[in-house]
This record gives sequence, structure tokens and C-alpha cells, in this order.
Amino acid sequence: MSVPSLRRRAPWANPQFADVAPWANRGQTANFQQTAPEIHVSPRFASVAVGLRFSGGEPGHLPRANRTDVKKRAAQIVKVTGSRFMPPWLPEPGYGQFKEERRLTDAQIKLFADWVKQGTPAGTPGKSAAAPQPDAAWPMGQPDLVLRSARPYTVPADAGETFWNFIMPVPISSTRWVRAIEIRPGNPRVFHHANVILDRSHAARRRESTPGSGFPGMDVIFEEESFEPDGHFLSWKPGSSTVVEPDGMAWRADPGMDLILNVHVKPTGKEETVNPVIGVYFTDKPQNRFPMLIQLERDRALDIPPGETDFLVTDEYRAPMDLNVLAVYPHAHYLAKMIEGYATLPDGSKKWLIRIPDWDLNWQGVFRYKSPVLIPKDSVVTMRIHYDNSASNVRNPNNPPKRVTGGTDAASEMGHLWLQVLPVAEGDHRAELQESVSAQQLQKYPDDFTANFRMGDLLLTRNQAAEAIPYFERAAESDPRSVLAATELGAALFAAKKLPESAEMLRHALTIDATYTDARFNLASVLASSGKFEEAVQEFGQVLAAQPDNLKARQHRAEAQVLWGDHAAKAGDDNKAIALYREAMPELASNPDVHVRLGMAYARQERLDESQAEFEAVLRIDPKSSIARQAMDAIVARRKATGK
Repeated sequence: MSVPSLRRRAPWANPQFADVAPWANRGQTANFQQTAPEIHVSPRFASVAVGLRFSGGEPGHLPRANRTDVKKRAAQIVKVTGSRFMPPWLPEPGYGQFKEERRLTDAQIKLFADWVKQGTPAGTPGKSAAAPQPDAAWPMGQPDLVLRSARPYTVPADAGETFWNFIMPVPISSTRWVRAIEIRPGNPRVFHHANVILDRSHAARRRESTPGSGFPGMDVIFEEESFEPDGHFLSWKPGSSTVVEPDGMAWRADPGMDLILNVHVKPTGKEETVNPVIGVYFTDKPQNRFPMLIQLERDRALDIPPGETDFLVTDEYRAPMDLNVLAVYPHAHYLAKMIEGYATLPDGSKKWLIRIPDWDLNWQGVFRYKSPVLIPKDSVVTMRIHYDNSASNVRNPNNPPKRVTGGTDAASEMGHLWLQVLPVAEGDHRAELQESVSAQQLQKYPDDFTANFRMGDLLLTRNQAAEAIPYFERAAESDPRSVLAATELGAALFAAKKLPESAEMLRHALTIDATYTDARFNLASVLASSGKFEEAVQEFGQVLAAQPDNLKARQHRAEAQVLWGDHAAKAGDDNKAIALYREAMPELASNPDVHVRLGMAYARQERLDESQAEFEAVLRIDPKSSIARQAMDAIVARRKATGK
């Protein structure tokens, strides 16, 4: 009978997208033509140019504007397009070529201005290109699956900025591959933006006060049983278009998993209800290309004095292999002025990824490249973000300016550059990438919780327990209240055969959170390995009390009962041994060894009928069992000798 194994999980964080500022609408690009002597300007061009909201549609689904709508706003459109205030597009031309670029050419701007000078005359009917008419509810068509939370969230009238997490179970019976998701906010008045987080282990459910209620929080980290780093930007904001993953890059959906919709809610001054839904679109083509999100950041360096006009933070990442950059997501708050991202190649040349000379939080987003940007091995990617904390910064929320430090709330600052990268080489190289990210993060922040934890997790996965222990120790020191760090440290100590230290650490984990069943499961396994079978059975029992459907705990408790029974039998207590074997039997009825143990115990007590029944069970499982046949012969001989 083998010793029960440990259960391990790893935390993987998701990038937090736009977190403090409202979004205006973002529509399609200009669509118009000039034919002398008439000027034809599509009304869609005007609505895109100023990001206007027309009645009858949610953000991101603007209905087609008519000439009357445009004519009423013609002077405004000329002004905002001429100054390039609209349409909103942050990246500077020449520093990266992006899909869905909303920049207007000088000729397009002049064309519209000329049309307004002529009095906005009507063109010839039929010459304007027809605007696409997507489904009002689902632009991509009816989803394969529509996910909903158990209950809506009520935003109090006097609420401040709130991040609320909706848990949406995924009701599938087999593994599926997701090519796209669409998020319907339900109440765009308060629904500012959202991120989707994959939760394969139901970790989020433990945060709910009552099942289905959801829970608050912005920075969400969940523990997973397998290595699953983020590889896709799964987000929504007003005006964003649905991203369809290319063949081979769909992400995996597992039976029983949850999607967590992390929503930034903006109060309106009256009570509001938010009840979003997610449409899921599947593909039959499984994932065989594995992108990963890499973050450059230097938030700990953010300590911006009032009046400072050019506060600079930088970060670097050295590519451990040839990488294709598929998308970039810069993020900062109100004080940022310029954001730059570029790669210095091994030959010393510079390759630009993005440059934003006039940062505006209102128009941030994920920028996807028209073609992948190759970053050779040993290239150094650099992030540079300049901040202006002076009164001359019109976006400075503080008047007069005050000291601002790094943080996730609106009053603080952030400085991030996220890259979605795909290794050029075939296969799954995410573990190598994650190791390089964590190692370089630890060079900046030796006490960083996540980097230490991930390094420990990677090493432990490679069966390098002794090397993993120091990383888990630093993670536990960084966050003494992390039950996850204490539990994984206990697992590493167990794998290194330091059983007393492992049990001590796992008991400590349970003082942090007595309901954390993974820690209790692991403690039970360590106790069983230490020969403390009675305590192990009790701990597995507590796991089952919290999780009655936990089949691993049920199986391992039965195995511990058998080991406990063996210990009792060796001590001459067959009554105790028989009781324990019988308690374990429902879970281990197909295991012939347990029947042999029970049959032998019965035989020692001269309970020959019961002993014979157990060995007959062994022969039904394994008709060739020599032990069972010898035992049956012995029982027959014993009956003859005793007359029983």
C-alpha cells in the first residue's frame, strides 16, 4: 500500500487592464470617398471621429449615424479632427504598425473639412458604402455557450470605485477550445471595463461569503493545480472589438472550471444593478502554439514629488529565446505623459514596439500588431515611462499637486508594459519563459512574493525540492499570512524528506486558514508517511467533511486506514485491524491486497467462512492469484483438521 501523495497548486496572476478612467466609444475606421463634383462622407466616419454616443446602443455598438446627426456636430468634428484630438489613437506613427488603427490621414481630415465648408451637402444616394449591421446582441452571431453569474451585483448609490468579481461556471462535459469570448455588460452606465480570469480549481469560490454572491477585489491571484501562466489578453472595454484567436492559439476550457469576470464599477449616484453575461465561441482546433504574457514594471520606484515635471521609471527584460511579439498593453494612471517600449537587438540596433508621446488613460488598450515583431534571443526590451506631477499637467487629479506613489487605486500611479509573446520555436516553452521572468524580477525585488513562489513552484515541479525550499521560504517571509506559500513550503519540505519540518509548516498553514483543505490534505499525507496513521485518517476525515466529493481524499483516507490496520495487526490486535480494513473496503474493493489482508486477519481468528469469502473475492479480481489459491487450500485443510 503506497503512501498518499501531496496536492499542489500554483498562483498565477492576470494583468489588470484599465482601472481608473472612463472610456468613450470606439467605432470603426473612416469609410468615405470623393467623386467630383460631389464629396461623399460616410456618417460612420463622423461618429468614429468624435466618439459620439447615439441613443439606442451600448458602448462599442454604435448604430449608424445619419447625415442629420453629423450635420449638427459638423463644426465640432472639424475642430477635433483638425487638432487630432479625435479619433483617439495613442501610438505615434512610425513606432509600430497596429491593427484597427483609427488614425485619419491629412487628406481624410481635409476632405471632411471641405465638405463642411460646402454646407454639408447631401451626396448621391447609394454612393456611400453600407455600414455593417451586426447582430444587436452578439456581433459574432449566437455564441456556442452563454455564461451567467448566479446573481447580479447591486451598486449602492454612495459607492466609491468598486471592483467586483462574478463567478461564472462553465457547463461543459469535455475539454473544449475557445477561439473567442464576447462580454455583454448589461448596464453600461456603471460597467467601466472588465477582465476575464480562468479558474480551473474553484479557488475563487472560497472567497464568496455565500455561494454565487461573487466577491470584491482588484488584484486577483488564484492557485492552480497545474502550470497555467496567462497567455491571452481577455478583457473588455467600451468600443473594443472581439478578438478571435488564430488557429492553434485557442485556449483550453475544462469541465467544471469557472470564468471570473473582474469588473470595474463606476457609481452613478443612484442604486444600479450589474448583471453581465459572457458569450463563448468554440473551435475544433486545439492549442498547439503557446503564447505568454510578460510584464515590465517598476511600481516600487514610483515616488513622484509634487511639482516634478519629468519623473522617469524604467525596466528591462532580456529575451531567453527568439520571440514574436503579438501585442502590447501599456498602462499608467493620470500623471504619465510619455510611454516608450523598444528592443535593443544583439547587434545594437533598436526596434520600436510602441511610443505614446501624450498618454491619456481614457484611451488606453491592447494594441495588436499587424504582423508579429521578431525579438531575437538576448535582445533587451526596455520600458520607459515619464510622469508629470506639476500643475501644468491638465490630467493631474490633484490641485495643488501632491506626492504620488505606486499603487493600484486611482490616487496612486502605475507603470506597466505588458507583452504578449510567442516563442519562434515549436512546442510549449512557457516554463522556460516563466523562469526567466521570475529570475529577472528577483534581480529587481529579491523579496517579491510572486517571483519567489513561481521559482519555487517550477523547481519543485522538476523534482528539485531542496532548491525550491529557499524560494518558498522567501515567499512566506514576504507574505506571512499567505496560506498558499506556507502550504507549498510544506510540500517542498516533504519532497525533500524533511517530514517533521513539513508537518510543522503545514500545521502553521492551518493556523492561517483552517479551512484551506489543500494544507490539511497535505498534512494528512505527511502524517501517513510518518507512520501516524490515526492522525492521518482524522485529517483526511476533516477534508471530506468540507469536501464530501473529494475522491482523492476518500481514496487516501482508505489507504491510511489500511496502513493503520497493518500496524494494528503487527501489534497483535486483529480486531482493530479487521475494523480498519472493513472501513477502507468501500473505496478499495477492487484492490486484491486489501482482501488478502482482511482474509488473513479473519483466518487468524478462525473465522474461516469470512476468510474464505475474502479470498474468493481476490480470485474474482485476479483468477491467477497464487496467494489466494494457497489460502483457499489452507482453509480447506483447516476445516478438515478442526471439523469446522
